[in-house]
Amino acid sequence: MEKHKILIVDDEPDILEFLGYNLKKEGFEVSTASNGEEALEKAKEIIPQLIILDVMMPEMDGVETCDELRKIPELNNTIITFLSARGEDYTQIAGFEAGADDFITKPVKPKIFVSKVKALLKRYKPAENEKDIEDEAAITLGDITIDKNKYIVLKNGKELILPRKEFELLFYLVSKPGKVFTREDIYDNVWGNDIVVGDRTIDVHIRKLREKLGSEHIQTIKGVGYKFVAEK
Repeated sequence: MEKHKILIVDDEPDILEFLGYNLKKEGFEVSTASNGEEALEKAKEIIPQLIILDVMMPEMDGVETCDELRKIPELNNTIITFLSARGEDYTQIAGFEAGADDFITKPVKPKIFVSKVKALLKRYKPAENEKDIEDEAAITLGDITIDKNKYIVLKNGKELILPRKEFELLFYLVSKPGKVFTREDIYDNVWGNDIVVGDRTIDVHIRKLREKLGSEHIQTIKGVGYKFVAEK
């Protein structure tokens, strides 16, 4: 079995050494970067399954780096988790808006860290797994077209750039237009029970989708959940 590739990005050499050592012991293929620019170059080179990204870095911080990583099509399936000593809601919200999948809080014990990484990698969906989906997996509803094979979303023929979780959330909602999905449905089917996410996670992703698609397409059913509406 091919080893999972993990890229760790942190400006502190001791942390890179500590985290890298513990992951290599578990059989992972580990690469490191000490800043955002180096992370972008290395991520394009190795296409990792998981990127562990420090928030507080000089020049290009973790949130900015994450935002740039999510613009690279080859990294659509890559899981990105932040590593941060900052637990404030606004930090996590900024991270999720940039396309992060989760947060790991410093300091972290080795066994807990490795367990968290393994849980995150369970959510990784390699592109090969979708080869059995036929070309008709492209769905067109009103002015929106979603192609799950190519991870492409078009609105009125114009391509939109969506981070992986935004894409998965949208595809889940459009799978049954008009159906109201509860928040619990969304958590279980988009994030999975093995991923711990904050209470604001869905709200942030819904807001970003509305900004890109138009607010008329995703309706809130107060006290219940959300539904996708094809026509204006």
